[in-house]
Amino acid sequence: MGVLVAVAGVAVGLTGWSGLRGTLPRNRFVGVRTPMTMADDEAFRVGNRVAGPPLIAAGVVALLGAPAAIAAPSTPAFVVVLAVVGFGVVGLSVAGGLLGSRAAVAVTAATVPAGRPPACAGCACGGPGTSACAVK
Repeated sequence: MGVLVAVAGVAVGLTGWSGLRGTLPRNRFVGVRTPMTMADDEAFRVGNRVAGPPLIAAGVVALLGAPAAIAAPSTPAFVVVLAVVGFGVVGLSVAGGLLGSRAAVAVTAATVPAGRPPACAGCACGGPGTSACAVK
């Protein structure tokens, strides 16, 4: 179990690092993938750049917690360490996702044409009847 925590920590940390550097491409599997970050490439880049530091911290928590869990002297100690590490990783990841999504909203709001809902950024909102985003 400790090895799985370490592997997850590396994955989360590398995702955060790629997002922070702006090298994480928009995709459906890794990074902050809210409707607002998926609106366009710039929103995804900014959202994941903002979410990068908390995700890196989550990866560090997992990497530090893995050996602590492995070295736990008893099953109850192992469970407690794993719970603390799990809450830390999930809490930091959720915080990063919320911050990234808020940043994407700010980017998207700046690029949405007047009179269109924020969800229209990056989609084909040509007018009534042409898209689910259309203003009616």
